[in-house]
Amino acid sequence: MEEELKNIELPVETQNLASPDQPVQEIHEVQPVQPPKQDTRKRYPWYYVKRFDRYIIKNFLGTFLFAILLLFAIVVVFDINEKLDAVLTAPIKATVFQYFMNFLPFVLSQFSPLFTFIAVIFFTSRLADRSEVIAMLSNGISFYRLTLPYLFSAAVIALGSYLLAAYIIPPANVERIAYQNKWVKNKEVVYGDNIQMQVKPGVMAYMARYDNTTRSGFRFTLEEFDGTTLKSRLTAETVKYDSVGLWTVRNYSIRNFKGLKETMTTGSVMDTLLNIDPRDFLISKNDEQTMTSPELKAYINKQKARGVANIKNFEIEYERRIAMTAASFILTIIGLSLSSRKVRGGIGLNIGLGLLLSFSYILFMTVTSTFAVSGYTSPRVAMWIPNMVYIIIAAVLYYRASR
Repeated sequence: MEEELKNIELPVETQNLASPDQPVQEIHEVQPVQPPKQDTRKRYPWYYVKRFDRYIIKNFLGTFLFAILLLFAIVVVFDINEKLDAVLTAPIKATVFQYFMNFLPFVLSQFSPLFTFIAVIFFTSRLADRSEVIAMLSNGISFYRLTLPYLFSAAVIALGSYLLAAYIIPPANVERIAYQNKWVKNKEVVYGDNIQMQVKPGVMAYMARYDNTTRSGFRFTLEEFDGTTLKSRLTAETVKYDSVGLWTVRNYSIRNFKGLKETMTTGSVMDTLLNIDPRDFLISKNDEQTMTSPELKAYINKQKARGVANIKNFEIEYERRIAMTAASFILTIIGLSLSSRKVRGGIGLNIGLGLLLSFSYILFMTVTSTFAVSGYTSPRVAMWIPNMVYIIIAAVLYYRASR
């Protein structure tokens, strides 16, 4: 038995530990391996953007903000000179907070394409003048790849401009227009003559005259039809608007028709609910600028259903806000194509050409809007004609610049 045990080979570890000829090695405690420290910067999407992309985006948006501040200063000086009597008469608090604090965002919304184009021309011309564009292209960056940070910056500007124009600036315009009506020139419409509109399908309302200062209408008629057959007619000497949809008629008579039979009811005072608001027929200049885009769309649909024809300015304003969003991308491509190459005349020539093109775009959009007012085209077509023309210009210039 002892001989069998001697012939059994021990494992290597057991042999090493049991061998008297070799010293016993010390067993050290194994330290746990610490995981590599994670870079917290990778949590933010900005970390994954290439360095030259960040460089272009920062300078593009920074130049855009600088152009805004510079032109704001010029606009304020000219506007004060134009409204000097009102500025001297009105309280300083009303002039600063009610007017200028609401006027400057309005200017930004109106001339956002101009600011974008100037920023692209000025910044890219400096890059080209310092041969930075040549260095980028020489290092394997294609012209199409170079365009991506410009388009991203244009998307940021376009989104911000649309949110301002569609949701933020309209409430501010209420205060601005109220200041102008009080201290500069009152353009508010407070009365109307021969007002006729559809209250709802089959119900027509008519007023010979309405005065909003007293909220009173005269010679009021309300007719209800069944197809082309008159069912009832309400006539009143006066009608007064009390609150939302609530009207009070005085000295009224109601005639109901049923075939050849007729019944008549008279009274002195009666309250009635009508889906009519004085704002529906007393349309003042610049009223379309005080509505957000959802309100503007709902107002246009309601007025069309009532057969009101004087809503062209509202339709133009709604379409203009959308068309201006596309303009930021179009003018960015044109500006990049014009200023990406170094020219002998320096950046002054590019800036001058950029100002000419941007002002021509704004002028072109103003001219085409008159086509919609005159009825030659729809408001949507009128607002997109400049975009279509400048898209062709942008495509040609971009193709030539990328070669």
